[in-house]
Amino acid sequence: QVQLVESGGGLVQAGGSLRLSCTVSGRTFSNYAMGWFRQAPGKEREFAAVISRSGSNNYYADSVKGRFTISRDNAKNTVYLQMNSLKPEDTAVYYCALGEWGQYVPNSVKDFGSWGQGTQVTVSS
Repeated sequence: QVQLVESGGGLVQAGGSLRLSCTVSGRTFSNYAMGWFRQAPGKEREFAAVISRSGSNNYYADSVKGRFTISRDNAKNTVYLQMNSLKPEDTAVYYCALGEWGQYVPNSVKDFGSWGQGTQVTVSS
């Protein structure tokens, strides 16, 4: 059974940084693209970033481009999201997800089949 466990969330002031981690078990990690999504209260879950199986390709939502960096370590079955220059509007529960990267960049909820439980990120102004 696949498990995705996120960690690294917390409370940070605007302009600060956090690094999220997500460790996967129960699947051959290197066979899958990995994504990060976020969901703020009262809003739909939205795409933040995705990385290909090898880590050679990635794609970001416009809202995080230039501030967030996704990376992965296939030897550790772990994907990371480095978040810099955080803003209050980045406050959300952040989820990692396991998916497929075929002909198109996977950047919607339906492209990902397995999800973690989420980690809260709160950015104070």
